Amino acid sequence: MILENFPALVIAVPLLAAFAVNLLGRLSRAWIAPLVLGSLAFSTIASVMLLTRVLREGTVRYVVGGWRAPFGIELVVDPLSGLMLVVVAAVALVACVSVVKNVEQELPGKDHLFFTLLLILIAGLLGLVVTGDAFNLYVLLEITSITTYGLIAMGPDRAPLSSFNYIIMGTIGACFYLLGVGYLYILTGSLNMADIALILPGLEGQVAVATAFAFLLVGFWVKMAFFPLHSWLPNAYSHAPNSVAVVVAPLMTKVTVYLMLRIILTVFSVDYAFYQHAAVQSTIVWVAAGAIVCASFLALAQRDLKRMLTYIIVAEVGYMVGGAWLANSAGMTGAVLHIVNDALMTLCMFLAVLAIVCRIGDTRFENLTGIFRRMPITMAAFTLGAFSMIGVPPTCGFFSKWYLILGGVEAGQWGFVIALVVSSLVNAVLFFRIIEIGYFRLEEQDHAAVHGNGVAEAPLMILSPLVLTALALLVVGFGSGLIVNDVIRLALPAGF
Repeated sequence: MILENFPALVIAVPLLAAFAVNLLGRLSRAWIAPLVLGSLAFSTIASVMLLTRVLREGTVRYVVGGWRAPFGIELVVDPLSGLMLVVVAAVALVACVSVVKNVEQELPGKDHLFFTLLLILIAGLLGLVVTGDAFNLYVLLEITSITTYGLIAMGPDRAPLSSFNYIIMGTIGACFYLLGVGYLYILTGSLNMADIALILPGLEGQVAVATAFAFLLVGFWVKMAFFPLHSWLPNAYSHAPNSVAVVVAPLMTKVTVYLMLRIILTVFSVDYAFYQHAAVQSTIVWVAAGAIVCASFLALAQRDLKRMLTYIIVAEVGYMVGGAWLANSAGMTGAVLHIVNDALMTLCMFLAVLAIVCRIGDTRFENLTGIFRRMPITMAAFTLGAFSMIGVPPTCGFFSKWYLILGGVEAGQWGFVIALVVSSLVNAVLFFRIIEIGYFRLEEQDHAAVHGNGVAEAPLMILSPLVLTALALLVVGFGSGLIVNDVIRLALPAGF
């Protein structure tokens, strides 16, 4: 019986754990780690079991509260949402293992509040992945946003102001999305995504349908920081506490890109989104190409590792949006695969940042001199993550970029292909600059550290997840064919 309720329990367990952490965590810190890690371990295992069931039996639908769709809220787990459930739950679990101890030092006395918000955020992200109701998606989108605002504002110095800027942009994005849902409700009289998809084909000629689609897209683009709507992200992520960034950075933008794909594939249809508005489709690909190049060069101008990574995230959003809007199977496959890969790559990078800050206290380039000798395991994992970001085989980043390039060539979008190549070259410059500073530069004061007791890695609770994630970049790379053929291909519409 419990197996039948997994679509709801995968969300409910972290949500209930958040309530328990807020109550019991006030009494003793000893309660926090078991509740947080136990609930996320359950969600991860349940997500893997759900994905296995979906691949074996087909789409799983779960009715919430006994009110059947289209009148009630329905949870839908298909190959795409099942894959995203595993990604969100697994990344959240690994990230939380690394921050359980770090939060005590970074946010003393606030760890129970931190994990209460964090578990609500993760429950919201899991809910976003499986909800089949357009308005419920809005509610969950706001739950994840509000908790993220609070988590970022916990940081020192400029973090509250950065969080406020995020609130302004996030609210604008939410308003656009809600307006789109309002138009759809007026047109169809339904909020259930599957029901809307059945009604829309008879209304596609109406301007209101195009208006609704445009509002939804703009709302998602603001939320995912699609260039040039990205201005909130670099400050929000770089000023946030490191314990926040290591969870939020790998997940928030990727889940929002998934939501865009979900709306295109299951509500409006590929034909309407890509082929009936060919000029719009081509324009979006060109904007994505510009986003990739501009964000990559903005990253090149940074002198702080953490801030540099935030601009790389903006460039990666351009990868995924552009790949999806290439309107062919290779591009869409590359976009979905890159969601998975980028979540892992970003997690690896921010875990490395967490480890560096834990030992050095700063991520400015001038303070990274000789760091390869002081933190060899950390920087080996960082280098593997950097190779994946660049797209060096056999890391996972190579395979998703390969599909994106194939999609660009097939679509004749040479500007997008060139942007991918330029971005990879810029990434190579970015990361080899870090390697040059950290490995080849050795100032006088570092010689004593190197030849004495200078090796000082981060605590095992941070180092272990980092090494595990770095190895996962290779495992997922070698398993890319399995993921594409057995999961992603099933998620794409027939004939696409």
